Amino acid sequence: MKSHIPRKRFGQHFLADVAIIDAIVREIAPKAGDAMVEIGPGLAALTQPLVERLGRLTVIELDRDLAERLRGHGQLDVVESDVLKVDFAALANRLAAPPGKLLRVVGNLPYNISTPILFHLLGFADLVADQHFMLQKEVIDRMVAQPATSDYGRLSVMLQWRYAMENVLFVPPESFDPPPRVDSAVVRMVPLAEPPQVDAKLLGEVVQVAFSQRRKLLRHSLGKWLEQKGFAGTFDVQRRAEEVPVAEYVALVQQLSK
Repeated sequence: MKSHIPRKRFGQHFLADVAIIDAIVREIAPKAGDAMVEIGPGLAALTQPLVERLGRLTVIELDRDLAERLRGHGQLDVVESDVLKVDFAALANRLAAPPGKLLRVVGNLPYNISTPILFHLLGFADLVADQHFMLQKEVIDRMVAQPATSDYGRLSVMLQWRYAMENVLFVPPESFDPPPRVDSAVVRMVPLAEPPQVDAKLLGEVVQVAFSQRRKLLRHSLGKWLEQKGFAGTFDVQRRAEEVPVAEYVALVQQLSK
């Protein structure tokens, strides 16, 4: 079989380090019968050890040549698509036996669209048991960041209201072919069993406004926005956006939704 040339437009960097692959599989801990979906299986470095433990695996692959190659594998269900267009609710319906079984989602996410993928999956969090993703380390640093740190921002708030997350593994550039120019890591994301009830779209708007001028006090950005909305509640705008904990952003949106 001819070798595959990594495509720059798809952000392709293929995992090649066997020890790292084994470590990732250990973190995922796949079990026979799990309803698992892998995003961007590439050359199947992670796919093969996963499917050996699962028995069956659904993979989402955008690259036509790779999708064709993966279809030759008897234990894979191949969805040839842009992951941002995949309806994970429909996938869950198809894979979940018995009904109500939650999806497990894994993948080495392309660096250029990792954030849009995370936001797309946010809409299906109630159908998911857990997610394990390899990402650029600096993206994971932002995902798990605590308030009052430079990494804490929109991504931190928008994911932490819905998931418990931890950085579980460091992956150096030389683990890939071709090596990327950045460090990578693996994040575990477990949807909260009882997340706060909040309008996610409005939360996104509030957080975007808050962090639009992150070096200034919130009165210059979110404060003005709240005035325009006729907000009559209390919220301390004499702080910077990065000083506000996730729970306070959520509480503000709940007040705005009343």
